Amino acid sequence: MVTPGDHYRDVANMIRQAIHEGVYPRGSLLPTEDKLAEELHVNRATVNKALGVLKREGLVYVHMGVGTYVHKLPPILRDAAVRHSRAHRERGGMRGSLASELAQLGYELSSANTVGPGHPPLDVAEVLGVEAGIDSVIIRARRMKAEDIPIQIATSYIPRSIAEGTPIAELDPGIGGISSRLAELGYAQAELEENIRVRPPTPDELRFLRMIPDQWVYEIFHIGWTAADQAVKVTTYVMPTYQWNLRYRYPADPS
Repeated sequence: MVTPGDHYRDVANMIRQAIHEGVYPRGSLLPTEDKLAEELHVNRATVNKALGVLKREGLVYVHMGVGTYVHKLPPILRDAAVRHSRAHRERGGMRGSLASELAQLGYELSSANTVGPGHPPLDVAEVLGVEAGIDSVIIRARRMKAEDIPIQIATSYIPRSIAEGTPIAELDPGIGGISSRLAELGYAQAELEENIRVRPPTPDELRFLRMIPDQWVYEIFHIGWTAADQAVKVTTYVMPTYQWNLRYRYPADPS
């Protein structure tokens, strides 16, 4: 029996714990609100409010006309200290870091990609040292899914002076993805910088990522720098916060 003062929060905690313990497995359909209310000795309105908490967390979602499901994918670890190494992104002939990460987890990556010349946003142009008002970059736009669940929107910008006429400007850049091709062209990335903010999704992001307005995304502004301190790649990642855990490891005294 839950305490009167925190009915819906107590109920949310109980359902959350049951999901984590496997009582309601990932991808499974939860009991109806009436059934949950009966099992937890509360009214249906309390269960409905509790499920609203779990929806905002991204732990459950509603399939209209069917019911409430436990989200199929647990949070994915994005380990920045590991994912950008050449060995990681090329393991097993993979086409980049995300493909390698998902393969390790036993998930299949699918991606809708567009590649071609384009105008970079002003902040990207400033970092890359190119003009913003012309087709000064090759843009690689990718909408990525794991097990047919949208997990990420990634858009990479590489100066045309570097990428044009190379596999970077093609749909399939080859094993290891664009970072491996940059290295082969003499633009190996010696230092990586990531600036992260959390924000609400745009309407387009909301639709593709199948989110609800109360959920938020990570926006990661990723820059690849050469040993000569030249920025050769900018990638923006947009990712549901509930779907990703971010890990960073670096020397305590970088100097």
